[in-house]
Amino acid sequence: METFRHIGILGRVSEERVRDTIVQLERYLIGAGVHVQLEERVAEALPGSQSRAATIGMIGESCDLAIIVGGDGSLLGAARKLAQYDIPLLGVNRGKLGFLTDILPDQVEEQVGAILRGEYQMEKRFLLEAVLSRDGQPVGKSEAVNDVVLDSGKSARMIEYELFVDDEFVFSQHADGLIVSSPTGSTAYALSGGGPIMHPRLDALVLVPMFPHTLSTRPIVVDGNSEIKVVIGRNNPTNPQLNCDGQVNFSAAPGDVLYVHKRRHGFKLVHPLDHSYYAACRDKLRWGNRLDQARDT
Repeated sequence: METFRHIGILGRVSEERVRDTIVQLERYLIGAGVHVQLEERVAEALPGSQSRAATIGMIGESCDLAIIVGGDGSLLGAARKLAQYDIPLLGVNRGKLGFLTDILPDQVEEQVGAILRGEYQMEKRFLLEAVLSRDGQPVGKSEAVNDVVLDSGKSARMIEYELFVDDEFVFSQHADGLIVSSPTGSTAYALSGGGPIMHPRLDALVLVPMFPHTLSTRPIVVDGNSEIKVVIGRNNPTNPQLNCDGQVNFSAAPGDVLYVHKRRHGFKLVHPLDHSYYAACRDKLRWGNRLDQARDT
């Protein structure tokens, strides 16, 4: 397994608990002989740090591992920015759910130490790319790890759109919107919308209509290399919003066309050796344990 001797640290340093964990992590890594770089905003928040301040690009180009301290949102942001550099990502959970950031704060030294010894598993995942076109010209472009969401932008307002997969017409819909999700995002917003849980190793996309006005409409799973095209109806009373990973990126207009496809650059997640996707689901989604274990408790 690849060993990591040059490590960049990123995190949402507005929270004291994140800063405390970064200080602990930095001290441990330096003691282990690792060259550490702190993302610029992290370095500014820790003026007593011994490590070099670096931009995202510098970390991507010169480090062989990036550790993100925070919640899943922090890791999503790092993945979008660092995917082009092909640098593995490791998440330390200082958020709420922690589907992607699976190292617990009280186990940082133990689990990071094992990873430094080459005791880890690595998983490849892909990102989505969304392009909004108006009159045949692109007017907006963004990336997403979890999902691309088209919605009305206003509460209790529906929009009309047509859905195509690889240029083949699928259906027209009157709904609150549409979620296009990767396997990574299938346990996020798409799950709340009634979509299926997809194992992260699947090469697939799921299309989840949001509160459709047709009871027979259900989520559709398609090949991961498909191109999704959504034509926004010209009679919509509002300008729909396009969101990537929960952030409003830009407004659409009636008649615009949204294209979503797999991005060329994916990203790699590092997990401890004992990481299990199904165990994470049991923990985060409150699934039941083995029946004999349940009886024992």
